[in-house]
Amino acid sequence: MSEKTKILLVEDDADILFATARALKSAGYEVLEASSAKACWKAIESNPPDLLLLDVVLPDADGRELCSQLKEDPDLAGIFVVLLSGTRTSANDQVKGLDQGADGYIARPVSNKELLARIQAMDRIRRAEGALRKAHDELEMRVQNRTAELVNVNERLRQEVNERKRTQEDLSKALSEVKRLQKLQEAENIYLREEIKLEHNFEEIISQSDALREVLSKVEQVGPTDTTALILGETGTGKELVARAIHHASIRNKRPLLKVNCATLPTNLIESELFGHEKGAFTGAMRKQVGRFEVADGATLFMDEIGDLPFEVQAKLLRVLEHGEFERLGSYKTIKSDVRLIAATNRDLEKEVQNGQFRRDLWFRLNVFPITIPPLRKRTEDIPLLAEHLIAKQCRRLGKKNKKVSGTSMDSLMRYTWPGNVRELENIIERAVIASHGPTLYLKEILGPAGFHAARRTRQKTMAEIERDYMINVLGECYWRIEGRNGAAKILGLNPNTLRGRMRKLEIRRPKKRSDNHHI
Repeated sequence: MSEKTKILLVEDDADILFATARALKSAGYEVLEASSAKACWKAIESNPPDLLLLDVVLPDADGRELCSQLKEDPDLAGIFVVLLSGTRTSANDQVKGLDQGADGYIARPVSNKELLARIQAMDRIRRAEGALRKAHDELEMRVQNRTAELVNVNERLRQEVNERKRTQEDLSKALSEVKRLQKLQEAENIYLREEIKLEHNFEEIISQSDALREVLSKVEQVGPTDTTALILGETGTGKELVARAIHHASIRNKRPLLKVNCATLPTNLIESELFGHEKGAFTGAMRKQVGRFEVADGATLFMDEIGDLPFEVQAKLLRVLEHGEFERLGSYKTIKSDVRLIAATNRDLEKEVQNGQFRRDLWFRLNVFPITIPPLRKRTEDIPLLAEHLIAKQCRRLGKKNKKVSGTSMDSLMRYTWPGNVRELENIIERAVIASHGPTLYLKEILGPAGFHAARRTRQKTMAEIERDYMINVLGECYWRIEGRNGAAKILGLNPNTLRGRMRKLEIRRPKKRSDNHHI
């Protein structure tokens, strides 16, 4: 920050006041504290803040009424007020707070990290508005001075009038742009509030397979560009995670990755969700809504399950991709939007084109840079690493001591076909961790009776495969230590150099540390 923002935090809960103040100070803000409305007024009179974080429920006043009083005072109206809700605040209470003059509203419960992100976004808006007001005042003063100096010179006066006219037009455009950006910021904040509530199943990519290395190599190639990427793969393989990796590698990564799942939206609403609508555009359209393409201007939009996009909407999507323009439902005004698209599907779009279910021209436009994620059954060497990571993750989440998978169970996990891919593996391990009581997870606990028998019916492994899996299992138990009393060579009854030779022959490589990997 170019200068420290002064924040007055008004909160009657001492623990929340202390924790929030400490988080704000660590982020570089100057923080004043108050625990009541009376203390708030006193702090404002002695040292007016730039931004006021105001609890709705205070022991001696209603935060919304206090906000309304502040905004009615001309000397204090410039303070940027953000209301902090109680844990049971309704949507109507939020609307009421905004109607009483609040510049923003943060609904609880919210983590300090999320709170900081929201406050930083609102602080940027506050600074932008302040800079615009200052520029406006300076510009008006300059125009007035120039007009007074040239009042007796007709030609120069005419030029000054024209300059003023142009300046006012530019200022009007600038004000209109600020209003547009404020509306987009509001829409983005609504989207982020919804996004924060979601839990992503794939927090990390963990892999030692060549197939996943090829996928990550493609992510590195296409990420820094603005090229449309198409991610192909079965359900549960981690297509959204790859989309996030592409976004994080792009120049648009300062903005959030917005997403829409075409399979979960009703056909009659998906066009409105993507492109927005005007009030009264259709039955039930009680207010204007900004679509995802408008909110994502300058950012990245992830369209999951794009193969489910209705045929009649595909033409409008093609126009956005080719020309960067569209209209809201119920409007003839063309909107320009600079959006980088990442699409994903588990369908065979080429076959959908042949069947007349998907536009050929849209397919060509999407298929610029395809990335295919292999199913888990085609990269079984990743299963031990994934299982270990997922067990540790679920044990932490459920408050249990870390557990291990028995050797026979791990062998069955390697043989199972995993129709649900990594998502199925994670769900099954979560169920097994909940149901287990000892330090070891066994096959029937992990796969259940149906999966247990399915794994047993799969083909028998070759001796080389059995040897490779057994060596990987022993090396993992020894933390990949080869020599020494607790090394894998002694357990296997081999000379350490012999073990190294077998590892090279069987292409066994030590996996990277978990902190350096992600998992799908």
